[in-house]
Amino acid sequence: MSSAKSVLATATFALAAIGFLATTPATAGVVVKSSGPSAAAYPVGRKLEDAASITLEAGDSVTVLTDSGTRVITGPGTHRVGARGRSKRTTFAMLTRQTSGARVRTGAVRGGPAGSASNPNLWNVDTTQAGKVCLPEGDSISFWRPAVDGEETWVLGSTVSDFHVHVMFEDGDSTASLSSEELPLARSRSYALTGPGGGAQQHVEFVTLSPAPNNAEDLAVALAERGCSSQLELLSDRLAS
Repeated sequence: MSSAKSVLATATFALAAIGFLATTPATAGVVVKSSGPSAAAYPVGRKLEDAASITLEAGDSVTVLTDSGTRVITGPGTHRVGARGRSKRTTFAMLTRQTSGARVRTGAVRGGPAGSASNPNLWNVDTTQAGKVCLPEGDSISFWRPAVDGEETWVLGSTVSDFHVHVMFEDGDSTASLSSEELPLARSRSYALTGPGGGAQQHVEFVTLSPAPNNAEDLAVALAERGCSSQLELLSDRLAS
């Protein structure tokens, strides 16, 4: 091929690539909460393009999660989705970091009422929440409690067999971990979590994410599709703009 033809071919390819990029819609975010008359039009988990606009009615509220955090859009009127703000990537990285399974003494205040603390990590199994829990593949599973006073032993029992394990919190610790050998999720994913003293049971179901998405938008979609609503709400709240 002559040099002139080579240059022409390269230029044509570049223009085609530019044209493709120009016509490829960019994703602005994902709907993580929706309420009001238009909720059915903007269900949780729906992806929205950067240039998209949404039309809302009185009483509508749509929360969109983007790389810049969560944005609450309320009606009535037509609203541009792709508003920009400061990136929340650092916050996202801290919220989704996978620890070694060591106990930590953060996330609660001694003497404070239960529920006054916030779960610091998306992958902690929250002992106060029932329902589906999405977990990345790893060598340990961490459990979190909102209070740190006193030692506590929780019982996690399978709902389909007699398999059970003890989750033991030490005084001053907000988290306790089990290894994947102690709690093999492949054996059973549906459990009843019972608090100290045989209190009310929380029914939880573990769902493995393989691999876990490494950005907020894709993770929000994965959590929504798998029904891990408590984690989706935590992700939305912690990334609030």
